[in-house]
Amino acid sequence: MGTVNLRQEASTNGATVELNVDDQTHIATLTLNRPEAMNAISRQLAADLLGACEALTNHDDVWVAIVTGAGDRAFCAGADLKERRLLSAPERTAHTAAIEAAAEALAVLPMPVIAAIRGYALAGGAELAAACDLRIAAADAVFGFPEVNIGIFPGAGGVLRLPGLIGGGAARDLLFTGRRVAADEALRLGLVDRVVAPDAVTAAVLEMALSIASSAPLAVRAVKRALRESHGRSLAEARQIVNALRGALDQTEDYDEGLRAFAERRAPRFSGR
Repeated sequence: MGTVNLRQEASTNGATVELNVDDQTHIATLTLNRPEAMNAISRQLAADLLGACEALTNHDDVWVAIVTGAGDRAFCAGADLKERRLLSAPERTAHTAAIEAAAEALAVLPMPVIAAIRGYALAGGAELAAACDLRIAAADAVFGFPEVNIGIFPGAGGVLRLPGLIGGGAARDLLFTGRRVAADEALRLGLVDRVVAPDAVTAAVLEMALSIASSAPLAVRAVKRALRESHGRSLAEARQIVNALRGALDQTEDYDEGLRAFAERRAPRFSGR
């Protein structure tokens, strides 16, 4: 791939979330960086993740984003319960709201987001994975929404997103019991899109990201937006949204380039314009 130019952009404190942008491939990587705590979501990490997503939103030169956890023990083990035990009830509520805001910011990023999952993805960690567009998991990954086992239920989008991913019955099973799910069952349920060997996760995610990044970025962003904004609308409303987003692409330089490349039997060179 030649020389790769990586830019690291500081989060709030430069520690709990790392954001790296590869200018050559147009791929950004968000790393939850608390491996000593299985990347549990502290109040600081929630704030840093929100900040990193807000920074990414304004990156027109980022065509795909990857979310991963530092180390191989966990993608994210959920909220930091050691920290939460020391919080007052209002502070606990605020912590949950902060995690929900970060998950929503991840979900509405304009570019596709791929979760690279190794080890545990539990509670808020599973909700962060569910907020991504695509999920590739290691064969040793473990998923679960165990909040009911400690007296609450998922508050960062899991209740809303899980039924759409795996169906209402399966979602109720996981949400009511809090049971853990191995990678093979997660694949069967539709909770993840691909399962690979633990040492192949990085390569598999990069392969998918490069495949997406080779497509016209404005078209990819538009179809992601069309999927999101048409969901739950009436057929007439959905058609209006989709048609408007599709029609806008007819005026782009990338569409002209795609048509030229097709006629000249070569790979297109998209610019995002």
